[in-house]
Amino acid sequence: MTTILVADDEAHIRELVSLFLKDEGMEIVEASNGADAWSYYEKHDVDLVIIDIMMPGMDGWELCRRIREAGDRPVLMITAKGEPADKIKGFRLGTDDYLVKPFDPMEMVMRVKALLKRYGISTSHTIKLGSITLDKRGYHVLHDDTGQLTTLPLKEFEVLWKLASYPGQIFTRDMLIRQIWGYEYFGDERTVDTHIKRLRDRFQPHSGDFRIVTLRGVGYRLEVLHD
Repeated sequence: MTTILVADDEAHIRELVSLFLKDEGMEIVEASNGADAWSYYEKHDVDLVIIDIMMPGMDGWELCRRIREAGDRPVLMITAKGEPADKIKGFRLGTDDYLVKPFDPMEMVMRVKALLKRYGISTSHTIKLGSITLDKRGYHVLHDDTGQLTTLPLKEFEVLWKLASYPGQIFTRDMLIRQIWGYEYFGDERTVDTHIKRLRDRFQPHSGDFRIVTLRGVGYRLEVLHD
C-alpha cells in the first residue's frame, strides 16, 4: 500500500488530506511538526511527503531540504505562502509540486497521483510481473497461466514487492534492511542475500518474465522482461 506522510501543524488540514487520500486506498501517517515528520521519515519507508511550510520546531523548508538530501522521494508543499518568491524557494529546495491553501481536495489528490506516477510508484494492491501477479492484500502470488495461488513468507514477499515496485532501481542491502526489517534490526545484512536466493529459486520457472540482478558491491535491482 502506498504510504503518504502528511506534515502540517493544522489538525483540520491533516484530517482533510487523510480523508481524501484514504478514499484512494493510501495509508496516511500524520505529523504535527517538521521534527516529528523527519524522525518518522528516517526510520520508515514513505512513498510521498506532503509538507506545510510554517510549522513549529522544524519548518517545511528545512524538512524538504533534508528529505531531498536523504533520497529521491516526491514532495508536495501545501501552504498559505503563495508568493512567487516562496514557490521559487520551495522548488530550489527540492519540492516537486506546490499547492496554495485553501485548495480543492480533489486537485490535491490528482497532484499526488501525478507525482506517484512520475516517480513510478505503484498505488495498486497488485503488481504484474509477466505471467504472475503479486497481491499485497494476501501476500500471495497468482500464477496467471494456471490460476494457482502461492503464499510467500512475509519477508520474501516484502523484498520482492519492494524491488517490483521500482523496476530498474538499485537497492543496496542497507536500504532493504532499513525499509523492510527496520532500523531496530541488528542481524547480519547477508539475510538479504538469503532472501534474494530463495526468490530466485522459487521463481526460476518465471525467469522469462523478470529477473533480480546483482550489481556486485552495490546491491540488487529487478528487471521486467515480459509484460
